[in-house]
Amino acid sequence: MSVRIDIGGLRRERVAVVPSPLAELGMALHVLSEPGHHPGLQGWVTGVTARLDPHLADRMCEADFLWRSTFSDLFMPYAGIPGRSTLPGGTLADDLDLLDKLTDDQFVDAGLEFVCTPGYDTRERNALSDPETRRLALEPAAARGPRQARFTRRLLEDPPAVRAWLRQFLEDCGEAFFAETWSRLSHPLAADARHKTEVLRHKGLAGALTAMSPSIALDERAARITVDKLLESRTDTGDGGLLFVPTSLGRPHLTVLHRFGWQPVIQYPVSAAEPAAPPSVEQLALRMTAPSHPARMRLCRNLARSAYTTGELAQTHGVTPPEISRHLAVLRKAGLLRTRRRGRYVLHQLDVTVVARLGSDFLEGLLR
Repeated sequence: MSVRIDIGGLRRERVAVVPSPLAELGMALHVLSEPGHHPGLQGWVTGVTARLDPHLADRMCEADFLWRSTFSDLFMPYAGIPGRSTLPGGTLADDLDLLDKLTDDQFVDAGLEFVCTPGYDTRERNALSDPETRRLALEPAAARGPRQARFTRRLLEDPPAVRAWLRQFLEDCGEAFFAETWSRLSHPLAADARHKTEVLRHKGLAGALTAMSPSIALDERAARITVDKLLESRTDTGDGGLLFVPTSLGRPHLTVLHRFGWQPVIQYPVSAAEPAAPPSVEQLALRMTAPSHPARMRLCRNLARSAYTTGELAQTHGVTPPEISRHLAVLRKAGLLRTRRRGRYVLHQLDVTVVARLGSDFLEGLLR
């Protein structure tokens, strides 16, 4: 399984490697919400959390599904600007100005990414005017709890208000903790971007991709980039560009923006600060067999990011609910699954702290 980017006709000058303050802020919010994904950043998380204003911490929970379980494309708005070649801004304010340039349709569509409505990489959607798309957003949002349901209704009914809320929240995060973090990270990220640009110039795209991640490969004959992920999708550069965004906080995540009609963006990690946690023999014997089945491995990819109902997983993977239930039972018996009830819905989620003890390679493969 992989994400494929067709690059036929892509000109060298349309390939860029540029840091993005807003994308890195998105990763910072993710780390604060899911520290279990990033054990090497516990010290940073503890320091930020200790001095975080309680009111801002509460606001951080209002829409954490935009960065906790899903890396919302709202954190890479430059990809949606017409022409498909806009670069990130030099400051957080510049990136937020680009966010303001997205149309209401684009903003709502990207904001609804967490509900996994179909069509992300195949066609344009318009939840503001299409009743069926609206229904496909509201129903899974309701299954994920009242916060997601309220946010989805508000986003569909009053996009300008959500835009204003999000910009103010991100500006407040910048002032509260991210400006200091960005001042420390921006120079190494800029240096890495310059280095990768030099590699691109002297060794071509294949050499630059190898320097970024062993999980990214170029098939020059087919004019295609393949990103090795537990996800099957496809996009193209069209008449636009291809953008690479380095991240320091994002490891082990290797993210690919492949939204239909947007510029493809690959955000790659540049640091290796997180230590591997070797699994014990007992844990290997008890737990490695459960996720080794291909279908369960695909389920683990979803469950590592968010909680899902059996029905949602069945719809996403195109199988029956009883078949999903059998796979979930195997994972639960192995102690890899957490289950909780929310009203009439039963939500399942992978216990990433347990999975991490199986080995960093497996966890990074799920989270890539």
